[in-house]
Amino acid sequence: DFQISLVQGLAASIPIALLSVPLGAMTDRGNRIRILLVLGVTWTLGTLATAFVTDFYMLFVARMLASIGAMCAVPVAISIAADLGPPENRGRSLLVLSLGNMAGVAAAFAFGGAALGALNASPFFEELAAWRGVHVLFAVASLALLLPLLFVREPARQEVGDAVNLPLRDALAAIWRMRPLLAPLFLGQVSVVMADTAAGIWAAPVLQRNYGLAPEEFAGWMGLVILASGLIGSIVGGVLADAGHNSRIKGGILIGAVSAAFLSIPGALFPLMPDATGFAWMLALFLACGAVTGLVTATSVAVLVPNELRGVCLATFMVVASIIGLGIAPTLVTLISDALGGESAVRYGLTVTGAVTSVAAAIGFSGAMARARKTA
Repeated sequence: DFQISLVQGLAASIPIALLSVPLGAMTDRGNRIRILLVLGVTWTLGTLATAFVTDFYMLFVARMLASIGAMCAVPVAISIAADLGPPENRGRSLLVLSLGNMAGVAAAFAFGGAALGALNASPFFEELAAWRGVHVLFAVASLALLLPLLFVREPARQEVGDAVNLPLRDALAAIWRMRPLLAPLFLGQVSVVMADTAAGIWAAPVLQRNYGLAPEEFAGWMGLVILASGLIGSIVGGVLADAGHNSRIKGGILIGAVSAAFLSIPGALFPLMPDATGFAWMLALFLACGAVTGLVTATSVAVLVPNELRGVCLATFMVVASIIGLGIAPTLVTLISDALGGESAVRYGLTVTGAVTSVAAAIGFSGAMARARKTA
């Protein structure tokens, strides 16, 4: 459990912490489509390398390589999407990214579980274990899905001020001056990242250990839960972000995040449900709330932060989220479960982590809303 938490958490957080800010600066100045394509090739190579590792350390490095591409691509994609629509419709513009993210995670569970069961029953890769074969299949699929980026044009940048060539140090100083708004927003979203990361990593082990289900038995409906919650949460988040921004409510752009954060507190109890059906419904609520807050946070940054600072600002978010959210949350679950009884107590560690981080998110988003001001 501890090694899994390091592979899923620390291996992702290290490259993000080191590279997000430099990549954010490149995003604010360079060709974002090309950057996104390079990152896509990087995560594909990391996925393929995962299939051929021979020990824990090689696995750790392979997952680092995959995380460099997958996680560092987020600020780049948000920057691109933000320039595809005006500020008053930006929530719906970023909705596409949120839907893609949720659809990808759902597909990973559904197709990954199905492929694992199929390869266990009838190996296609004779020399590879089933889980290794799944990673080969996903690497090939990833490479194919990247091909359309070769035909996408770089969109024109909107709302660019005089500081478009601002040095990185000055850009970070400008972001620091916005800390009354950004600090509580950081707290809210980092807490959500912690909660969602812990749920994404430990939901499957809980279903196996505490509900007696095999991966092929829950992979299909788990993927459906993730997809449905992501669709609903993203749509609600996008609509609420635009409606709040266009309303007369002070800081109204964040009202959806505040509401979802409070609603996620009872949703964090999903590992304690008496049966798998209750588990699925409560997990859907929990993940939907996370989708709402993620969409609203991205929209808030895209609206309230100048274009020439967005890449660095989002990258700074990624650094903090990777160190705290990805680096700490998975291991925190194992430490709590060890204190409460060992591997069979993972459900309790996951519940405590989800509930505490949801409370912290509610506090953070409430503070950010109090500080936010409507901007043109």
